Amino acid sequence: MHSLASFAALLAAPLAVSASQRASTAACTLTASGGDDGPTFVQAAQECSTVTIPTATTLSISSRMNMTGLANTDIELLGTVEFSNNMTYWINNGFYFDFQTQIAFWLLGGTNVRLYGGGTINGNGQAWYDAFASNDTLLRPILLTVYQATDLSVENINMLNGPEWINFVNEGENILYNGINISAVSTSSNPAKNTDGWDIYRSNNVTIINSTINNGDDCVSLKPNATNIVASYLSCNGSHGISVGSLGQYEGEYDIVENFTSTNVYIANAENGARIKAFAGPGVGSGIVKNVTYSFFTESNVDSPVVIDQCYFTSEANCTAYPSNVYIQDITFTNMSGTSSGNEKNVVASLACSPDGRCENITVNNFNLAPPTSYGNANFTCQNVNLTGNAASLFGDCATT
Repeated sequence: MHSLASFAALLAAPLAVSASQRASTAACTLTASGGDDGPTFVQAAQECSTVTIPTATTLSISSRMNMTGLANTDIELLGTVEFSNNMTYWINNGFYFDFQTQIAFWLLGGTNVRLYGGGTINGNGQAWYDAFASNDTLLRPILLTVYQATDLSVENINMLNGPEWINFVNEGENILYNGINISAVSTSSNPAKNTDGWDIYRSNNVTIINSTINNGDDCVSLKPNATNIVASYLSCNGSHGISVGSLGQYEGEYDIVENFTSTNVYIANAENGARIKAFAGPGVGSGIVKNVTYSFFTESNVDSPVVIDQCYFTSEANCTAYPSNVYIQDITFTNMSGTSSGNEKNVVASLACSPDGRCENITVNNFNLAPPTSYGNANFTCQNVNLTGNAASLFGDCATT
């Protein structure tokens, strides 16, 4: 926490930009100070219409950055923005979100904001991966959080080793990610866990395209109240797939995911491919998933290529006694091809719904999924759902378990 005196001194410190560039319409170029460049970066974003981080420049960030409320601002990242791995500082000072108990390095928001340029955001995640291995309650920062933004784009950016989630879209409208290259890979025996590529929450009209993701959790995850979302032309390695959910986690909350399209996706070496997941059991919430299309997925060495799970993280007994209250309607899986990893029962698609019509209008077309050649025939499992489409016969009778 800054004292009043130190805060006044911070405001009085000169920006690392030339004196002629201080007008609000200025194009400002940042240089590294050798110390914490966070305050300078934030002030430049607030005062300059275009902020450039040159190719050979690495801005070292050791304090949280609030860049919300911007207007008509371009951030041209050609170099690197690198966050310190001072875990004590970030745990105590990261921007806090109640939803799933998250903290963040950097909030970016406002109206008509662009972040682009081919540069890198580096979260220095290795120290966090190693610490999390011995303390799985450790709060870890999100690399980039788009918060309360309208008409914001992030294009041609490399995102390296975020400590946890890589991108969080919270209360956004008309958000575009294009040409993003994500890599969150541990160099030790401790895996890079929970490094979701994108988590979308309380946001509308978000598009994620033309991107490559190498991480340790969901490639893309639609959290509660995500509507009109596109996640297409993606290559996901080592992930948990393209996920709707999890939903219905919190008692008293009604979660909505509606109008989601994901097409032309390659998924390799993953736990899941195309997935919808919702909680069941006592003391959970409710909601609806409606109008979701997964199409033209190519999968390789994926444990569960196609999944509906209305019993996520819930015991079988509790699922039976307290079925999911998240209803799933108007879902299409079409042109799904590739190989599973060859799990115990060679299940390549599992559509496990709660009873009493909680899954309706589920269509399956053009499935060409198989376990590895030496593993035998593919199995398709389902329960409590009536399927339509030319692949429905693969599943057999889905009326009961």
